[in-house]
Amino acid sequence: MTPRRLLLLVSIAALVASACTHPVATTAAPGSPSPSPSPSPSPQAVAALADPPGPARVLSKGTFVARSRSPQLTIWPRPSTSEGKRGAFPARNPVGQRLEFLVAKTARDGHGDPWLKILLPIRPNGSAGWVKKADVSVRRVEQRIVVDLSARTLRYFRRGRLADRFSVGIGRSEKPTAVGTFFVWAQVPQASASGPYGVFALGLSGFSPVLKNWPGGGRMAIHGTANAADRGQMVSHGCVRVYNDDMVDLRQVPLGTPVVIKR
Repeated sequence: MTPRRLLLLVSIAALVASACTHPVATTAAPGSPSPSPSPSPSPQAVAALADPPGPARVLSKGTFVARSRSPQLTIWPRPSTSEGKRGAFPARNPVGQRLEFLVAKTARDGHGDPWLKILLPIRPNGSAGWVKKADVSVRRVEQRIVVDLSARTLRYFRRGRLADRFSVGIGRSEKPTAVGTFFVWAQVPQASASGPYGVFALGLSGFSPVLKNWPGGGRMAIHGTANAADRGQMVSHGCVRVYNDDMVDLRQVPLGTPVVIKR
């Protein structure tokens, strides 16, 4: 591994797993749209889109992610161009991977043009915005991750069937793991399996509910751990810790995969 590549991996690890490290001051990334409160979608929003039947349907039934066709994705506050843009969002994460935004809702404007409401990987959790369907490419999602904080388990589904189930470590009571519907924001290999993030890390679109002045703003992650004793325990600062032997099975989870975290 080249020194440049190693430095890149270390830098992005600090961004995606920041809720598990030591705090430092940080500022919002330039070019990100201003956060706007929006209720988190329920797990049912991940199971199926609420498109009306018939010719007005924008997407077929299922769960979808959207990828920008250009370097910057224009975000609108509503499915209309009449009120002005909300902002522009980078099409790639800091490691250079093309973002795949989880689609939460669809609509058509007064001209019949299709729009998609996508979740945004910014604070507050559940923030969303509208994009023109013509500005993105869309694909169906066949995977889903469900983290049950009460049972302290992670379940990974493929094509609607349970593929894996692991006992995991979760946030401590004073630094809890956030609940809601999120998506995989980054895939980050690690230089050492014995490091703080184990063999691999999946950066999430969501953030710690209490750690706001940390690297990356306190972004949560699902990441490995070399400590088998972390399983089933409240041990992290908000991240979900997966024993390395289990985390290997999650290395191929694609960007955009829905992650539902529930109590």
